[in-house]
Amino acid sequence: PPAEPWDGGAATLPELTDWLTPELYSDCAFVPPTGTPVTDCTDLALFDRASCPAGAFDTLESVGIHYLLTRSASGYVTAGYGLMLPFDGRPGTLNGRPLTRQSVGPGSFAFSSTFAALPPYLPARDFTFVGCTRPESRRVNGCFVQCADGKVRSKGTFTALRPSWGRGESESSGGLVLQAEAAVPLGFPADVYVAKDHAYVVAIGDKSQPGGLAVFDVTDKAHPVLTKRIQLPGDAYWNGVWAKGDALYIASTRSGVIVYDISQPADPQYVRAVPGEALAVHTVFVDGDRLYAMAPEPASQTLLFDVSSPLSPVLLNRVTASGEMGGPHDAFAYGDRLYVNSTSSGFVAFDVSHPEQVTELGAYVFSGQYSHASAVGTFAGRTIAFEGGEGVNAHLRVLDVTDPANMRLIGEYGLRPEFSIHNMILRDTKLYIAHYHEGVRVLDVSVPPKPREVAYFNTFLETQPGRDSGMFEGAIGIRVPDDGYVYVVDTTRGLLILRDDTLRPAPGTP
Repeated sequence: PPAEPWDGGAATLPELTDWLTPELYSDCAFVPPTGTPVTDCTDLALFDRASCPAGAFDTLESVGIHYLLTRSASGYVTAGYGLMLPFDGRPGTLNGRPLTRQSVGPGSFAFSSTFAALPPYLPARDFTFVGCTRPESRRVNGCFVQCADGKVRSKGTFTALRPSWGRGESESSGGLVLQAEAAVPLGFPADVYVAKDHAYVVAIGDKSQPGGLAVFDVTDKAHPVLTKRIQLPGDAYWNGVWAKGDALYIASTRSGVIVYDISQPADPQYVRAVPGEALAVHTVFVDGDRLYAMAPEPASQTLLFDVSSPLSPVLLNRVTASGEMGGPHDAFAYGDRLYVNSTSSGFVAFDVSHPEQVTELGAYVFSGQYSHASAVGTFAGRTIAFEGGEGVNAHLRVLDVTDPANMRLIGEYGLRPEFSIHNMILRDTKLYIAHYHEGVRVLDVSVPPKPREVAYFNTFLETQPGRDSGMFEGAIGIRVPDDGYVYVVDTTRGLLILRDDTLRPAPGTP
């Protein structure tokens, strides 16, 4: 049922951060204390598994992707790992490293792997994980040890999830209907922008092939046609894309912002790269005649350009948040303000009414934060920001930012702690989220303190060729132009076009 109109009132919620509660995942343990010399870190006899029930793994399969969260002996989450057990019988890997022990299947869940040294920061490390219980059919809990230089470096417990569609869901709730799917003939697809009946998909280079730009004619939503593929030698990490008029702007980690002429939309032509120096731009955002480019390296800056002449951006300023640590990932411009997702430095608001004299207005910051994406709008006279983090247990926060110097948490929305948010689009009172393994989520945010899910589409398929074991897989890029469709980029499946039935009145509604 529709929510009652919101009057703008909301209590301030306590910020509990993204840290998970410190309870251990399992009663099993690696017995030798931290710092103790050990001859063989992979010796399963050194694990106390007295509490582990017999037969827990009798029906366990020997294939699949598993996502592991580890807790140190003190109980706090310290890292996430991806275990890949290929369906074609190839040897398994942990975070892409070969397994040195692989005993996963009926009767056992145990494996080991060696991570090479990363001088001067980390020595070579040996990991061993041993399962103990199966609290759910697709989840294993157990204990682990990490050894280095012949000693126990750390130990603790873990939970390993073999992902499927969460909460017993089907592929779609019915509100989003798949119209077409098109493979992207590039590396790791990352973002999409739709303009002039064409979808422009950018990709990051990976082990399979370089990144670049793929252009699809989407005039017929059921039959997208690949019209061009563009790659630049030595410039393979293209992560963000936007368009204005006849200009297409691409975020490059080598060239800054690359400008293409799309006056012939099926055949983009290279124009220039701005600001004309080696610069790692991660994302771009256009608002009116302003282009914002978020560049975490080399100096953690957000660049402001005048794009009143779209094919000829003019640099106006470079802005850095106070106390900047992680660099800007993304941003959202609304009115005279720019809201920057400044990763570990928080969610930062700037006054950009005078681009040559930008003023920082305030920030929302908490311990362990990794601010990643956002959208901002006005509800009941209040300025409301929807802020999404990335990482373990990161989720959607609803912030009242009417007073940017005193941002308040007024609502939250989250799913499984393993999977976070990559991008979001706000359309009126609906928020469309690219939620990695959780697929596409559509929220009714007409009452901002109480986001209500109204539709979903699960893009994740474990058996999809090329699917990796990273936690940042699945729905990654999303656009919602005013044509009744949602355009989604999945990191393995490519471009998906979904008909948005949430825009249509429910049966029986006048």
